[in-house]
Amino acid sequence: MVDKDELDAAGMPLTARAVFIVDANKKFRLSILYPATTGRNFDEILRVLDSMQLTDKAKVATPVDWKMGDDCMVLPTVPEDQVSKVFPSGVTVVKLPSGKNYLRKLLVRRSNFNVTIF
Repeated sequence: MVDKDELDAAGMPLTARAVFIVDANKKFRLSILYPATTGRNFDEILRVLDSMQLTDKAKVATPVDWKMGDDCMVLPTVPEDQVSKVFPSGVTVVKLPSGKNYLRKLLVRRSNFNVTIF
């Protein structure tokens, strides 16, 4: 890929830096395009990989800036009566002004490169 907005001394477009993630099922999962003058953020790429692997295994979503070891959110599609079966270690329900119990979180840690949900 070339970036026509960023040119070298000869006026030629610089190459853009792209990151693509394709999963084991050959499904295209992520694309990040960096301008030629910007380096890639490998911490972000690894964070995204951790999140994708976790959310493929468990019925959770990861919030902004989430990192392994932080709380993640239980999907709102998990019925309240199923939470204890899906997450036997329990979840923390965030109190909301509405009184609804759909904002639920739990701690996730990596243990020997296996994802463990606490």
